[in-house]
Amino acid sequence: MAAATGGPRPGRARRGARAAPTNILQQLRYGQLSGCGLTRGTQITEALLKERDKQAKWSGIPLLLQKLYEHSHPNSDFSQCQSILKEISPLLSMEAVASVTEDKKAAQESTFPNTYTFDLFGGVDLLVEILMRPTLITQKKKQKISDDLIKDCLSILYNTCICTEGVTRRLAERNDFVLFLFTLMTNKKTFLQTATLIEDILGVKKEMIQLDDIPNLGSLVSSFDQQQLANFCRILAVTISELDPGSDDKHTLLAKNAQQKRNLGPSRAEINQATLLNIPGFIERLCKLATRKVSETTGTSSFLQELEEWYTWLGLDNALVLDTLMRVANEEAEQSSTESSDESGLANTSTRAQLPQPMKIMHEIMYKLEVLYVLCVLLMGRQRNQVHKMIAEFRLIPGLNNLFDKLIWRKHSASALVLHGHNQNCDCSPDITLKIQFLRLLQSFSDHHENKYLLLNSQELNELSAISHKANIPEVDAVVNTDRSLVCDGKRGLLTRLLQVMKKEPAESSFRFWQARAVESFLRGTTSYADQIFLLKRGLLEHILYCIVDSECKSRDVLQSYFDLLGELMKFNIDAFKRFNKYINTDEKFQIFLNQINSSLVDSNMLVRCITLSLDRFENQSDAKVAEVLSECRLLSYMSQMSMRMSFLFRLINIIHVQTLTQENVSCLNTSLVILMLARRKEKLPFYLHTLQQMEYTEKYPGFILNNFHSLLRFWQQHYLNKDKDSTCLENSSCISFAYWKETVSILLSPDRTSPCAIVSYIDEAYMDVDRDFAEE
Repeated sequence: MAAATGGPRPGRARRGARAAPTNILQQLRYGQLSGCGLTRGTQITEALLKERDKQAKWSGIPLLLQKLYEHSHPNSDFSQCQSILKEISPLLSMEAVASVTEDKKAAQESTFPNTYTFDLFGGVDLLVEILMRPTLITQKKKQKISDDLIKDCLSILYNTCICTEGVTRRLAERNDFVLFLFTLMTNKKTFLQTATLIEDILGVKKEMIQLDDIPNLGSLVSSFDQQQLANFCRILAVTISELDPGSDDKHTLLAKNAQQKRNLGPSRAEINQATLLNIPGFIERLCKLATRKVSETTGTSSFLQELEEWYTWLGLDNALVLDTLMRVANEEAEQSSTESSDESGLANTSTRAQLPQPMKIMHEIMYKLEVLYVLCVLLMGRQRNQVHKMIAEFRLIPGLNNLFDKLIWRKHSASALVLHGHNQNCDCSPDITLKIQFLRLLQSFSDHHENKYLLLNSQELNELSAISHKANIPEVDAVVNTDRSLVCDGKRGLLTRLLQVMKKEPAESSFRFWQARAVESFLRGTTSYADQIFLLKRGLLEHILYCIVDSECKSRDVLQSYFDLLGELMKFNIDAFKRFNKYINTDEKFQIFLNQINSSLVDSNMLVRCITLSLDRFENQSDAKVAEVLSECRLLSYMSQMSMRMSFLFRLINIIHVQTLTQENVSCLNTSLVILMLARRKEKLPFYLHTLQQMEYTEKYPGFILNNFHSLLRFWQQHYLNKDKDSTCLENSSCISFAYWKETVSILLSPDRTSPCAIVSYIDEAYMDVDRDFAEE
């Protein structure tokens, strides 16, 4: 066998060296890994391949690859290559279809011998060579590869990637090949296969590519029609989103701060975002795609052509969408045939060629998903203000408002498209995913930005002004300055429409979390009385309390979103507390509400902060209405008890530690600081610290809470006094100047053990542990 293959003879290796494997397959893999001996199947003689093919069950693939190699040499015209690939392709595509139609567990346990053999005998490398050969030849007259040959090469590569482990990663390591693939996207005939393969490769690439490295990126994007641009957004999503660190401990603030110190400049994702924004007309085209109606989409014929290849493009679950689409198309065609049986055959054929409305809608939903995701990521990036200005100018919000009822939140009909094995309410449904992506976009759009008032129509803006005038308070500048030509059209703005569907949402709905987050983002920032009253008048507070108390919501995520929204809705608003007391009108209801708060302080701490801040402000007012609510409101009376505030403070400090701080729970630290800042204003800070000390002794763990709090505050200084940190969020949420925050932390961290406001004064020396280094290496 060694003689036949030209490889080293077994047993003749020099002393001390590892003997080369004797099995052909092992020799191939050994050669590919080491570079010694066999490196590709074409080095094996044809006679041996024929002899071993049937017994090894190679399905003739090594012999076909040998023929392909012979007909694809540098001076070849590739005329025979396509016929060879046509023989190979069915052998691999059967396995690819099996891999995407089986459930995940079964697919993982399955083996795909044909694709494995194809890769093992050098098929992947050979196809890459064939595709890239025109770029490697310096002759003036370069080889021309047909579109059909390119499509076959790309399809086979993709099928091998999804069936054989490691192939995608190997291709991802070849940066020259990845960038070359983008050049193939200029050809509409090969666009879909190219986009499919690129998305798969970028999904496993260790280092994110830089869009600037793609040759003529601006011209490439400008050449895309709207359909191609929407599909291209799938690829862009990978290049502009920060890579997931992959484990929970990497999401800690310690880890993030350490990462920021190592990476002083902008990340690749941020650079790519800036690159996209510099492409002329890019954002405008995305806004048009996001807001176009189904009736404005491209013709039936082009879509049907694309459907033929969707099974490879859409991937695992979405391949099943294609089956559903085609089933609906056939059903509607049969129905049309029955209804038109009395008419001429020509008319009947015409009816069959029409694209069913459910397919049109699903087609548009798929596209909008990708576009909204890209817009959402850009809205959260460093160029946020630039993006905001552009999407306001291109009327994204009014356009989405016009689509709200008919597409985004459309009612499901009995024949609505549903994935095989799922239902209409399943999170895998494209309808569901579109709604969630839409809500995420609204959240990003509204969060701490004055453009949030574009979510209203002119009448609703006038209502905000009227609320301010009635309360004898100045109008919010952002309301006055809002360009009325860019706001929503029609009887209701987008925010009001969202409130309407929110109140109708079933208790078990997965949308509740995202709906609450979207509405809360509208209220975030400097507290606006008019904004709160606008939402209170529409019954939002009662709806939230119903969900928390009467339906006794169990979902932690939904509860947290409701508590956060309730906090923003009620903060400093005496009318909201009056409404609260009217709804929570029995001790039983109030106890259920408290149980929900106490069940997880990480989830409810923002509401605790709101109540604490509001109580402090109300107690300093002399208004008769305020005094009446203070005396009657169960919630305010509860929080006015010192023992209750101390209980919250003790637990808030106890549930967090520097090593476990994340973006989710760092708010507990800030809430505990708010309680102590308000105590300091009233010169009660020493009393609070002394009480914490006494509570430690009661728990028989002296020093534990105060040592932990000391470490947390040291981290707070490192985190929030960083020059890149924006402190306005802390100021806006509390109406306490950031200077007072910093000053209070400094006083608490004073090393002077004689200071009545220093934490160390309340820790016995025997239990002192305040100098521990918590920095992450």
